[in-house]
Amino acid sequence: MRAILLALCLCLASPALAQVDTLCTLALDAYTGAVLLIEGDCDTRVTPASTFKLPLAVIGFDTGFLQDPQHPALSFQPGDPDWGGENWRRDTNPTDWLRYSVVWYSQRITRALGADTLTRYARAFDYGNADFSGDAGFDNGLERAWIASSLLVSPREQAHFLRGLVTDTLPVSAQAMANTRASTQQHQSGGWVIHGKTGGAYPRRADRSFDYAHGWGWYVGWAERGDQSVVFVRLTRTQTRQAESPGIMARAAFLAGWPELVQRLPLD
Repeated sequence: MRAILLALCLCLASPALAQVDTLCTLALDAYTGAVLLIEGDCDTRVTPASTFKLPLAVIGFDTGFLQDPQHPALSFQPGDPDWGGENWRRDTNPTDWLRYSVVWYSQRITRALGADTLTRYARAFDYGNADFSGDAGFDNGLERAWIASSLLVSPREQAHFLRGLVTDTLPVSAQAMANTRASTQQHQSGGWVIHGKTGGAYPRRADRSFDYAHGWGWYVGWAERGDQSVVFVRLTRTQTRQAESPGIMARAAFLAGWPELVQRLPLD
């Protein structure tokens, strides 16, 4: 009953939330891997959108392209994607890249490393289908494989990767994982510190236009309080076109609902 009342309150407070379907909510104990909560379809693969920046950060730090949370600072260049506003048109370091979800910074990394390296790491992480070919016939995998294109991942696979990141068990250097965790944005909710990454993308129609009414929204990460650590994945999809990014909406709803959600988890 409390969950129903909370959902009703959220919808009344923000009518846009009533136009969003929650496809999956998944929570794991980071240390044991035990499933604490699973609701919805958490096994169907979809585009990771900007949540791919977390494995890409691990890859970037492990290969040495990224040095630490503040370096390298790269400069915006004419022709780079700029739809993210002023925060995308200034010098950007790894922490800024993750905080503001800067697409061109991702593209600098992917172009420098190449599809073979990205594929090798993604397979080692068991990260979805590890397909960096991009849109069929367009040879754009290094520019947008992760944005409503060839790379697909399920919520359960996202959680598997995140658990490895949190517990230092990915097949990379410990420093690469530590730098990624240190670069990730944090929020406070219900006495927990929540580390996470948003992701939002729109499917393409046959004529390659975007279906802005049915955007995927991700919020993935981990929550910490004392010696407790919970990996979480939230995946949503809009029913109508919204003014705000689906990923930002997914994060807002998740953070608002976290105090109630965590009460439902069988934590010691």
